Amino acid sequence: MNAQIIVTPTGERLAILPEADYLALVEASDDASDREAVRRFRAALASGEEEAIPSEMVDRILAGESPVRVWREHRGLTAQALAEAAGLASSYVSQIETGKRDGTVDTLVKLADALGVLVDDLIPAPTAA
Repeated sequence: MNAQIIVTPTGERLAILPEADYLALVEASDDASDREAVRRFRAALASGEEEAIPSEMVDRILAGESPVRVWREHRGLTAQALAEAAGLASSYVSQIETGKRDGTVDTLVKLADALGVLVDDLIPAPTAA
């Protein structure tokens, strides 16, 4: 690395380096950040704080299917069992799954708790305009 040090009239020291060297430093920093993010994720996955999910689930949710239904089926629950676990009427859960009702924040919190996911995981994917 070829850096040139210059001193400004106020005494501040500045390092000047070739653009290629600068870009290499930026890339190395990005790589280190990426490695750390992967390390943190793997640790969280190993401790059970994170969960890997099949790509088919993601595809279904991105295609517009109800995240509540997708997670319920992934957990192997019937709609009735989910409703009971969340303390909700099964008809209400059914309406949320079919998109006839959105569900209140309180309802989504109950469903998320029953499914063992974050509320954010139950927010439907945005539809294209």
